[in-house]
This record gives sequence, C-alpha cells and structure tokens, in this order.
Amino acid sequence: MEDTNSPQDAGTKTRRYVIAGAAMMLGSLATGAKASAQTQQPAMKETPATPGNAKRTSLHYDADFNASPKRVYEVLLDPKLFAAFTGMPAEIDAKAGGAFSLFGGLIVGRNVELIPDQRIVQAWRPSHWNPGVYSIVRFELKSNGGGSSMALDHTGFPEGLAEHLDEGWHGHYLDGLRKYFTQPA
Repeated sequence: MEDTNSPQDAGTKTRRYVIAGAAMMLGSLATGAKASAQTQQPAMKETPATPGNAKRTSLHYDADFNASPKRVYEVLLDPKLFAAFTGMPAEIDAKAGGAFSLFGGLIVGRNVELIPDQRIVQAWRPSHWNPGVYSIVRFELKSNGGGSSMALDHTGFPEGLAEHLDEGWHGHYLDGLRKYFTQPA
C-alpha cells in the first residue's frame, strides 16, 4: 500500500490527478464535441443552500436494489465495477484503511470500517474542500427478499452543502446503482 500521508506524496498525487485530468480533456477535445460530452467530468459547482437546508450537516437515504448485499458491496468497492456504474474512473483500495479516489479524483478518502456484504464506512471528501475537512459516509446493507436494502448516511459535512450533496447522491450513486442492477449481467 502506498503511504499518501507525507506532503511529498500528497503533492505527487495532486500533480498526477492534474496531469491525468489534462490528458483526458485534451483527448476528448481531439475526438470531437460528441466524445467530449461523453468523457468530460462534471463540474463540482456548489449551489447555495435554501434557508431550510443551510444548517443541515447530514443526509439519510433508504434504497432497494435488485442485487444481493454481496453484489452491492462488491460494486461499491471494486474500482472497475464502480467505474462501470458511474461512468467515471475510480481507484479503490478495498481494505480497512485503504484510500479511494472516485469520479476521476473529485471525491477522495479512506475506508474506515468494512464488514463484507454488510457495512462500508468511509471518511469522505470532495477534493476541493479545505484540507483536513472530511465527512463520514456509511452504507448499511441488508438482504431484502431477492435483492437488498441499503441505508446510506452522510454526516458531518459543512453547513450549506446538503442540497448539492443530495443531488450528487441521487445522480451519481442511487440512480446509477438502480440502473446498473437492472441491466442484464
């Protein structure tokens, strides 16, 4: 496992993501507008919160999937499967303490607790947040007849981001997983 705690390693990783992002952008420009629209990463533009959500620092979701808890767990922790359901690159060290980088480096963090086929707890942050600011994401998986139920909790994020994060959880995780699990294997 690569130690990414030293400042030198963190800077190297940042440069690596910048170089990779620039290469992706140049490649998509070279292949035309249609290819660019398909490969370009979404912007991490945060919209101001409405007054009712300005103080929220947690979100909760309950979702059902046409897949076993084992399969959902695998898809959330396997970089190739994660990229398949999101359409964006992922690097995931699928062990407790392992680092991850999702959506081409837009989301980074570490796996805090992993209980196979039951629970994933992650220290999670968008890469543009201030250094050292992390939130906690918890996926609880349970069998539900022929599929699974997932309780997803995202807690401890800065005030004013609930609506933006809510859009991301729906658009990048929940909707993507539902679609992924309805496709033939």
